[in-house]
Amino acid sequence: MMAQPTALLIIDMQNDGMSMIPSFRQVIPAIAQILSASRERQIPVIYKSRIHRADGVDVETFRRELFACRPFLVEGTFGAAVVDELQPKEGDIMVRGTRFSGFFQTDLQLVLTRLGVRRLLICGVQTPNCVRATVTDAVAYDYDVVLISDAVMAQTPEIHAANLFDMKNMGIGIMTVAELIAELNCD
Repeated sequence: MMAQPTALLIIDMQNDGMSMIPSFRQVIPAIAQILSASRERQIPVIYKSRIHRADGVDVETFRRELFACRPFLVEGTFGAAVVDELQPKEGDIMVRGTRFSGFFQTDLQLVLTRLGVRRLLICGVQTPNCVRATVTDAVAYDYDVVLISDAVMAQTPEIHAANLFDMKNMGIGIMTVAELIAELNCD
């Protein structure tokens, strides 16, 4: 199954996101497990992070009021950094964006093309927003997408389950960390 070039895409696992919705920290151990397995197999690791300018000029219209009260994911701050447990290492690739999709106005597509990637393993937060938008665009670009179901999270289990159901019906592969690692071990 893993014969085609594969990459792991970790979406928005940043300090501000974890402080705004503390339950998101629950997926860190699962992501750490698949991150370790990917690095052991020399699967490229790509981090997609939301990074905003300090003045908020690049924040979505519907979040401007929130940003004005409490700036978040501001470039160069602790809040915009990847959580300590999942820190990038030398050779990992960082992609920065300001919208839900990791493809929108970023260099993600260029990076994947240059790496020859055809299969994306996706994890991070949150299921109905940045994860789903990135997954949808990845499918539009004809990537074989595997969403790691226990390494993504939404604000509620119901929202998470509904989005997984929808994405599965869009043709997205849904696997758990254990299933994916078992597959990686067979290659």
